[in-house]
Amino acid sequence: MATDAIPVVGAVIWKDGKILAAQRKKGTKLGGLWEFPGGKIEEGESARQALMREINEEFEASINIASEICEVIHHYDFATIQLTTFHCKLLNDHLILNDHDAVRWLEKHELESVNWAPADLPTIEHLLKEAE
Repeated sequence: MATDAIPVVGAVIWKDGKILAAQRKKGTKLGGLWEFPGGKIEEGESARQALMREINEEFEASINIASEICEVIHHYDFATIQLTTFHCKLLNDHLILNDHDAVRWLEKHELESVNWAPADLPTIEHLLKEAE
């Protein structure tokens, strides 16, 4: 890991063949952009523990975490992050939006229809290359 990079995780959440995109709240860093939900890994947490906690905090939802998709180091003007994304399955039927303005369920071919946070773009490239 880059010594100055903040370790964060992101969930590519699948339900009924669609992927969850979450819009960051306006007025926050990267507000209005879309992301794979997740957040910082806290001291003593594994990446998977952090992802389960973050999804519970952000949506009051539970997920099963499957395989890792990719790891990206991205330099924003406010921080450098090391983002690891994972394929996940949603275990709830509903989401409570505690940290986002909106969510959309997108087919894989629709992923490029929203304005993603830059750190999430490599994950989208991986997803578009994966076999159906």
